[in-house]
Amino acid sequence: MNAPTETAGSGAGTGRRRFEMRLSVAQRGILVAIAIFAVMFMAYAWKQPGPLTANIVNTASNKGALLALVAMAQTLPVLVGGLDLSVGAIFVLANCLASTVVVGNPVSTTFGILAVLLVGLLCGTINGAIIVYGRLQPLIVTLAMGAVYFGISLALRPQPGGSVNFELADFMTNSTLAVPHSAILLLLVVLFIWIPYRRSVLGRAAYAIGSAEQAAYMSGVPIERAKILAFALSGLLAAIGGLLLTAITYSGAAKLSIANDYTLNSIGAVVIGGTSLFGGVGSAIGSIFGAFVMRTVGDLLIVFDINPVLQPLFVGIVLLVAVCMGSLRVLRIKNKLDLYR
Repeated sequence: MNAPTETAGSGAGTGRRRFEMRLSVAQRGILVAIAIFAVMFMAYAWKQPGPLTANIVNTASNKGALLALVAMAQTLPVLVGGLDLSVGAIFVLANCLASTVVVGNPVSTTFGILAVLLVGLLCGTINGAIIVYGRLQPLIVTLAMGAVYFGISLALRPQPGGSVNFELADFMTNSTLAVPHSAILLLLVVLFIWIPYRRSVLGRAAYAIGSAEQAAYMSGVPIERAKILAFALSGLLAAIGGLLLTAITYSGAAKLSIANDYTLNSIGAVVIGGTSLFGGVGSAIGSIFGAFVMRTVGDLLIVFDINPVLQPLFVGIVLLVAVCMGSLRVLRIKNKLDLYR
């Protein structure tokens, strides 16, 4: 009579342990990124000559949100085991396009915003389609397509310039009751893009593909559609970032340095946020905090009177520490299959 109870108890215990393992793997990177950002931001606030004002917080939020959106865009391809080297170029393309079409009255501005977002979605979809149907490596495809997208940006903006709807720009970059609108934008992106994607069939498939693509294929996971959607949403998120950049700068600029910096920093933010570059483990929310960590490094150098030239050194140290802390979970796991349960 006691056997079924013991079996049920054992099964419940096993299920609980597996649930705790999945929870730990999913949240560890987010918690580490939040902890690092909290410590760095407290140090930044402590070194301020006066109390933090709403303008200081708003400026920090605007800078962090730019990289956070590009980092979220980078997260989705990484989850399926790829890497998108074109996110910076799409980001710049959206900036140049927005400085051309997001102008005029509210109606034309709305259509301009839709055009920018659709172009970003199209760029990402093209990347995904070439990777899937051409059976090519994501690194090669996105590197080549990034050059194409940057060439289009140059065609749109041979010289920095352009404009944007000032009411929209002011709304996107200001704050209400000390809450930056750029932070609200990130929250809306999480609520209406990331969470629905994460809970969808193709979102769950992305994790399965990144964990073990062959096993996912044998299990009937829609690999092709999941990969294309991951890259398509990546382009969309990068375009949202480009739109925010236009609102901050009131102009567009086709600069290769901007594209390269945001691409490389997005990879760093993804790693700091706990997303595995091997795929299958991570979260766009962790990448948001990873991006704010990357941005806070530069602010700390300023308030501590350290030569800004040394910023790559300190960014590298923070990145190395985050990677090491994230890899500790592998050393504590005896059965590597627990990583994907």
